[in-house]
Amino acid sequence: MPRFSANISMMFTELPFEARFRAARKAGFGAVEFLFPYGYVAEGLTQALRDNALGLSVFNLPPGDWGGFDRGLAAVCGREAEFAEGLDLAARYARSLGAARVHCMAGIAEGRAAEACYIGNLRRAADRLARQGCRVMIEPINAVDMPGYFLNRTDQALELLQKIDHENVALQWDIYHHERTEGDALSAVADVMPHVAHIQIAGVPERHEPDGFGAVFAALDAAGYAGWVGCEYHPRGKTVKGLGWLREARNAAGTNRA
Repeated sequence: MPRFSANISMMFTELPFEARFRAARKAGFGAVEFLFPYGYVAEGLTQALRDNALGLSVFNLPPGDWGGFDRGLAAVCGREAEFAEGLDLAARYARSLGAARVHCMAGIAEGRAAEACYIGNLRRAADRLARQGCRVMIEPINAVDMPGYFLNRTDQALELLQKIDHENVALQWDIYHHERTEGDALSAVADVMPHVAHIQIAGVPERHEPDGFGAVFAALDAAGYAGWVGCEYHPRGKTVKGLGWLREARNAAGTNRA
């Protein structure tokens, strides 16, 4: 059975953020992830991870002005200096938190100039973070949830990985986004998995609990994926009441081992 990480920016939101670490551990998750840690003291987050014996699967680089509809800066021409400042901040948090992966959001952009900007920024981020053992992720985000986002398809991401051509850049594959844009994820597993360093899941199309994902989990096991599977979804109600899918996955894994 895959190892599951709870995205505590979306899950356990009925609790204060600081209490979500303990709730995730109590619910059976071995790790957490979150969108942006920058509103919290890094040392406090590090202590929360340690106190609850939790791993950290991933977090995002600063996105720019989120309230002003920035969705990352890596592909946004003319804001390279701001991207570099955000990279420095993310590197400091990653070092404190012991993060092995961070996601670099592309932003709202299009065209060849945006692609060149993106490739250059990703290479610089990869060089910088490689020095502290932290890998850079790129993630396609579907155009329904995030209109105008530069990177919105899995096949586009695989092409960009070839162009970036850096050993410290890999794919963060969110199956929810893939299925919203390109359909059945199972048919893509063989092509995608050699490039993947982190996976995320959510039910399609409402982005609620990942019910009925047994075949996906089995495919990830068959592909030899040993990383975290981030649960990046909005629970329909209280988080714990919606964890039937996790119990089913564990039961299925126990049956298969028997």
